[in-house]
Amino acid sequence: MGNSMADVIQDSVLGQVIHFITRGKVCAFPEEDPNFRIPWEDVSAAEKEIDIEADTTPVSRVASDAPNPPLPRVSSIDDKDDIEARVPGLTTIPTAHSSAVRSAVGPVTTRTLTRERTLPYSRERFDIEQEEAVERRQSSIIAPQRTSDGVILVDWYTTDDPANPQNWNSWKKAWVALIIFLYTFAVYMASAIYTSAEPMVMEKFGVGQAKASLGLSMYVLGYGFGPMLFSPISELPIVGRNIPYAISFGLFVILCIPTALADSYATLLVLRFLTGFMGSPCLATGGATMGDMYGLLKLPYALTAWVAAAFSAPALGPLLSGFSVVAKSWRWALWEVLWCAAPIFVLMFMSMPETSASNILLRRAQRLRKLTGNPNLKSQGEIDQGNLSFSKLAADQLWKPIEICLKDPAVFFTNLYTSLIYGIYYSFFEAFPLVYIGIYDFNIGELGIVFTCIVVGCVIGIMIYVSYVYFYLEPDIKAHGLRAQEHRLVPALFAVTLMPAGLFWFGWTADPQTHWMVGIIGITLYAIGAFILFQCIFMYLPLTYPQYAASLFAANDLTRSSVAAGAVIFAHPLYVNLGIGRGISLLGGLLGGGVVGIWALWYYGASLRARSNFAAK
Repeated sequence: MGNSMADVIQDSVLGQVIHFITRGKVCAFPEEDPNFRIPWEDVSAAEKEIDIEADTTPVSRVASDAPNPPLPRVSSIDDKDDIEARVPGLTTIPTAHSSAVRSAVGPVTTRTLTRERTLPYSRERFDIEQEEAVERRQSSIIAPQRTSDGVILVDWYTTDDPANPQNWNSWKKAWVALIIFLYTFAVYMASAIYTSAEPMVMEKFGVGQAKASLGLSMYVLGYGFGPMLFSPISELPIVGRNIPYAISFGLFVILCIPTALADSYATLLVLRFLTGFMGSPCLATGGATMGDMYGLLKLPYALTAWVAAAFSAPALGPLLSGFSVVAKSWRWALWEVLWCAAPIFVLMFMSMPETSASNILLRRAQRLRKLTGNPNLKSQGEIDQGNLSFSKLAADQLWKPIEICLKDPAVFFTNLYTSLIYGIYYSFFEAFPLVYIGIYDFNIGELGIVFTCIVVGCVIGIMIYVSYVYFYLEPDIKAHGLRAQEHRLVPALFAVTLMPAGLFWFGWTADPQTHWMVGIIGITLYAIGAFILFQCIFMYLPLTYPQYAASLFAANDLTRSSVAAGAVIFAHPLYVNLGIGRGISLLGGLLGGGVVGIWALWYYGASLRARSNFAAK
């Protein structure tokens, strides 16, 4: 698999379907050619030709549930002389004639620890990525490893193997990132696009304000629960990323049709929940897809774009539907979700390649076994999967985050604080109509324009955070390596003050005597602070708890979405009974307490990690 568009389509869901239907005649892989020769076989052949009599190959420990201990890396056959002395139980190919082998087949690399066998976001993975980046510059064959029970581990063929997502060129990575961006945008936009239709929904079904807001609340709750299911599924090597994406997003698109046609309010609410649930894999594994392609040094840039889609899309929903629901009907807002999502699904189905290294290597191992008839050719993912089960993954996904949250104050605080920030964001969908329609006499379409101030704040936040990463963090990492995790919180120390300040600004300028633009400045400040803080927290958590990163993210998603779903319900009576000024001030005061928490996390983080049973030391 290379980097051309044909290769992209070959490994997409469409390509896999065509491959299955034609039994490998179309969209065939190199291993399905009867004349295909495994690159490492050339190494063995060269050894035989120069009379190397050795039948031992490197023995690698089989991965277990415990983190892998750091093992030495070697960059060529000539560097392997002292491996046996440094790693008990590891035998190597004799190297007396290794230079002759190299001249016959080219450079040969032996890896005793690969990126795929390290924990995501860990220092060990960062070190491996830096070494592999150096190896990638000179294409060399990767010698296979053999386990003590005779299994030959199927790995990448060469250090620059085009099937490895880490080796894809920039345009291919950007294409996949763009699809994930659009996918995330469509799902998150679909949440708030409904708000413009609420007045007409109240009239159509004869429900009050609180019940009408359930259409938004149930959708948000749905995409909060989804990651608890889809996140563990996508970690199974036999499944990978693309299958959950395609099936769930396809159902999302289909569900948009009955949702727009619903004739009872109960039906509408159930379908809104199911639609949100089916849209959640972009939330559950979108970040993991970025991590499949980008190393830790460049990952912050990719995650910034992905988070920007999730952060800004709800704010654009009311703008997209505000004018159309007035001109057409409330159903028009829900049809717009279909029109937006369907083309993105087609694009994903036809041109998004699989990014999970475990899945790619598992399918390669299956093809090699069929080609050679050797049952001992297996990928590390297949071996690991034998010790895994969905029930075990699901149990870890459900219980482990709860346990960590209860026992680790840093996780408890970050979950609580990010949930509060997210809940306040969704309370704006109730506050803005009270202010800009109730006080300033905006219509529904004009109200949608007001929400774009959140997008402006997001763009400013991107500029600030990316500048910090590009001009300071990345050069610092190159010079000093990964510093303590609290180093990632530095921008948050300043951003955290913008949120309560922006809320007080907005709350106490919502007055007929004050120009409507003044309050928008306050919301923009809030959006800047919230975006930067989310970026910092979502890099801090996985670096601090790399072994539990996936389950912690899923649990944080559920907590944030649950609070946001509740905020949609309580926000309207809160602002009506207390007034905009006092209601917003109450929420701003709660955020003000979080300022102390963020500074405490930065100052005492190291000591908290030292006492934690879950954090990386």
